[in-house]
Amino acid sequence: VAFAALVLAGCQKPAASQMPQQPPPAVTVSQPVQKEIVEWDEFPGRLEPVAMVEVRARVTGYLQSVNFKDGAEVNKGDLLFVIDPRPFQAELERAQADLKQAETRLALAQNEWNRSEKLLVSKAISDEEADSRRKMVEQTQAAIQSAKATVDVAKLNLDYTRIVAPISGRIGRKLITEGNLVNGSQGQSTLLTTIVSLDPLYCYFDADEPAVQKFQKLAREGKLEGLREGKIPCELELANETGYPHKGLLDFFNNTLDPTTGTLRVRGVFPNPAPERILQSGFFARIRVPGSAKYLALQVPDEAIGIDQGRKMVFVVNATNVVEYRKVEVGPVVNGLRIVRAGIQPGDWVVVNGTSFVRPGAKVNPTKAAASPAVNNATATAQQ
Repeated sequence: VAFAALVLAGCQKPAASQMPQQPPPAVTVSQPVQKEIVEWDEFPGRLEPVAMVEVRARVTGYLQSVNFKDGAEVNKGDLLFVIDPRPFQAELERAQADLKQAETRLALAQNEWNRSEKLLVSKAISDEEADSRRKMVEQTQAAIQSAKATVDVAKLNLDYTRIVAPISGRIGRKLITEGNLVNGSQGQSTLLTTIVSLDPLYCYFDADEPAVQKFQKLAREGKLEGLREGKIPCELELANETGYPHKGLLDFFNNTLDPTTGTLRVRGVFPNPAPERILQSGFFARIRVPGSAKYLALQVPDEAIGIDQGRKMVFVVNATNVVEYRKVEVGPVVNGLRIVRAGIQPGDWVVVNGTSFVRPGAKVNPTKAAASPAVNNATATAQQ
């Protein structure tokens, strides 16, 4: 019996040693996508109007009419308010009458002086009398100038009773209603409403010191397109938008850095055409500006990037289907693909699916696939 058991055990042992090995794990690999990239730096900003005007009374009187709808768009020159013009019309007529009187006195004084010149030749009047008549002409001439100035002031005051829009834009609500007394005294003038311009709009934001230094370095190296022409592009999106649909230009950099925040105030200008007027003064927005020159970048799907003890890494499959470990330096994500600055080559096959089942030196069964459905050399944009 013991001999039979030994024989049986000897027959079964080779069978166990001939069990089939596990096949190599299946993985999906892709070659890096090459695209021309411009990286952008993103900042929070706020929209402000190019022009804002406080509409105030310039003469004192009772408000007769309001000629606009609250919140409407107005054009420069549109009639907004009317102050009762009757007292100012009467003042203008009085000033015109005073001017007429001064002109009459001048004509009389001129005639007297003309006669005095003839009489002075024949010594019919004294030099003192002739001088007095000549001075009377000069006095009446000055009176006419004063009367003309008074007429001009009266005309201005009458014109100020019709308050028109000084700029085109969106008007606020009326702060004074018909029948109220408005004050036109300097320093105490009544605020009637406000108007803000609509197109274009400014977006102000604060750039941190490293971003400013990076921008200056790119400027010194001549790598920013449009810098020499003063046309540096920027893009903007509102809180409910994606893709930065609004294109504008940077037109202002403050002359000093804020020492308390370490930031520099920068401004972009953006068109806001009718009839949509999507941008609104006071809105918060995200704005981005160029953070690099154009360059040809390598990109891989973001899921291909792993972390090993705080370092970024990828797995690459070589020509013999063996996995290799590569330490990489990564950049921002562009349209779902991560920029890899260093560590891989354009011809490498990077493991993008199944990374949890592989290890360096192991053999795998790769399936090749495209990293992106649309691989081309079109210019892309990147954000940090």
